Amino acid sequence: MQFDRVIDNLPPGFDEMRAEASAEGYRHLERLALDWASGAMRFKGEGEALLAAHVQGALAGIGGLTIEPVVPGAFRMRRLYVREPFRRQGIGRRLAAALLEPALARGAVVTVNAGNIDAVPFWIGLGFTPDLRDGHTHVLCRPPIVQNDL
Repeated sequence: MQFDRVIDNLPPGFDEMRAEASAEGYRHLERLALDWASGAMRFKGEGEALLAAHVQGALAGIGGLTIEPVVPGAFRMRRLYVREPFRRQGIGRRLAAALLEPALARGAVVTVNAGNIDAVPFWIGLGFTPDLRDGHTHVLCRPPIVQNDL
């Protein structure tokens, strides 16, 4: 598996993945496409990222991290999706971890809106705890990693 940072264009295969997500009833990739096209969300702020997961050259998943607009100093997980043929292989967990690690190393709080009940166990498994406020459903807090120069 390989993670590629999405910078200028949504990755090849995104439109097919978006159609699959929509057919499953998930609309968050539609929102990603609209926000990307309008320039409203490009994941370019300090600490932000949009990653595409590829398995043997195929787009397997996507997910992003942005500055949380409501909670000062926090980040927000956004638009995480793994295509059905690639689920239950740890791709979503590894994608989320790749996005979370830099934020958590800085001691930042990370929020997520689990969106639907099926996603809750995934986020809980990553260490998020329920927190129903400010437009999110769960929060993850860890102290910053401190380097000891002894």
